[in-house]
Order: sequence, then structure tokens, then C-alpha cells
Amino acid sequence: MNHPRLILKTAAACALLAGTAAAYAHVTLPRGGVTVGSDYNAAFRVGHACEGAKATTGLAVRLPKGFLLSEAQARKGWKLDVQKNAGDGEVRWTAESPQAALPASERAEFVLRGKVPGTPGPLWFKVLQTCDVGSIDWAEVPVSGSSTAGLKSPAARLDVVAQGVATVDVRDGWVRQSVPGQSGTGAFMKLTAPTGTRLVGITTPVAGVAEVHEMKMEGDTMKMRELPGGLELPAGQTVELKPGGYHVMMMDLKQALAKGSTVPVTLRFEDAKGQKTSLDLNLPVGAPAGAEAAAPAHQHKH
Repeated sequence: MNHPRLILKTAAACALLAGTAAAYAHVTLPRGGVTVGSDYNAAFRVGHACEGAKATTGLAVRLPKGFLLSEAQARKGWKLDVQKNAGDGEVRWTAESPQAALPASERAEFVLRGKVPGTPGPLWFKVLQTCDVGSIDWAEVPVSGSSTAGLKSPAARLDVVAQGVATVDVRDGWVRQSVPGQSGTGAFMKLTAPTGTRLVGITTPVAGVAEVHEMKMEGDTMKMRELPGGLELPAGQTVELKPGGYHVMMMDLKQALAKGSTVPVTLRFEDAKGQKTSLDLNLPVGAPAGAEAAAPAHQHKH
């Protein structure tokens, strides 16, 4: 059984892939969003060729309304065509020979750069992928909301978020349940930042203190300590908070956390320029199927 995704109070940016067609081909943007009015490097990642095909021979990205294209990155052996029509521009890459085509077994990124709108909301980039056999138009957009669940060929999604809202992608989050009288518990998740940043703080109304901790072996003993400078999130890399490793430690619990309930949490981030952002979300209580529910024994060390 798949664990339910996080219920975000503020939409966390993510480009999701859904549907059975994804087993054969997909075109996605990197995880994480972008702040309103910012420049954005859109790197469209081609994961596979079309079903039954040996290679991708063309990629055409239709630009959503409000996205102002500044440049597109050329590829050796591919012809680049750019149309900057207002509201319906398109960037097209076409392999100039079979040898230049992208083999089905290889992955590649097709990159363009532009400025996103000044208002928050999802941007949908529709992408036509052409192959030596057939094509797929990644162009489906949800009728309502932003979930691509159930779509066979979803468009690539980019979330544009308001100033002060973190662009970090958060997935597979959960909190270990607790019993009455228990003083502490842990929270776990996967974090991906599109640009380098740091998780510097956590607050939640269910605990008096919430900190980022690390567990590791020292000799024969597993010990736990706070990361006083926060947790580094390198650009584009997924950092997992899990039992036995990095995690959020919630102490001085004000109530028991029953399985099936949710816990409101605010994550605070700071980038290399000192810009501070935050993200509000609700984490489900209870370990998902397949998760390591029991952390190793440890000692607190400050």
C-alpha cells in the first residue's frame, strides 16, 4: 500500500509523474519550485524513449502563458528552433541524424531559461516527445487542483511560490506515533532543494522543542546530537531524514500522537545569501509500509 503524500498547507513544488505510460517514457522538471518573478533554468529530463522505440529524435516544449523565455541551450548534433510568440512560444530540439538521437537507455536534459510570472501558481509545460517509432505528447493537465494522479501523459509541472515560501520539495514525510506520558518522538521525510539551502529550524505546536538531529555510531554506541548549524541540502540532491540517521527530534510532547492523526510542522530554511523561507505542512502519524519504524538504541549527547 502506498503511503499518502503530505498534505501541504502551502503547495510544495514538485514535478510528478503518473499513469501507466510513465513506465515507457517521461519528461519531467527537477523537484522543487521557484519564487515569483525569478529567473529559472528549466531542465527537461528525458527518462526513456517512447514505447517500442529505440531513441528520442525530437523534443518540443510549449511555453506556458506568463513564462518569458530568455534563451535555450543548444545540443551538439541537434537543430534548435525557437519561437517567442507571446503566450504560445515553443522551443524545439531535433536530432540531425540517427547517430545524434538520444538512445532509449540513456538520460539527458534539454535546458531553457526564462523568467516566471509574478503571481503564485502552477505552470504547466506541455512537451511533445518524438521518437524513431511514434511519439508521446506530455500535455495532460488536471481539470482541477494540481495532482497529476491518474493522468497517463502529464505535462511537466513547475510551482511558482510567493516570496518567503520555501521552494524545497518534501516527500514521504511521517511522524512516529507516541503514547501518553512519552516525552519525545521523531519525524522523517525526504527533502530536495532546487538550489543549495539549509534546514535551520522546525516548529510544531505539539512539542516544546523540535530540532534537527543526527544519529551515528561512536565505537560500539549509537549516539544522537543536534546539528547546531542546521542540515545542508545540496542543490538538486535528495537528503533523507530517516530512523537511525538525520531526523527531526520532537521533545517535550504536549500530547500523545495517535496513528492516523496529523501533526502540523513548519520547516525553516536559509540559503547561501541569507534569504530565509519557510514551509508549512501536515505530517501523518505512523510509519508507512516498508519504512524502518524502529530506530536503533541511542544516547543523547549535547
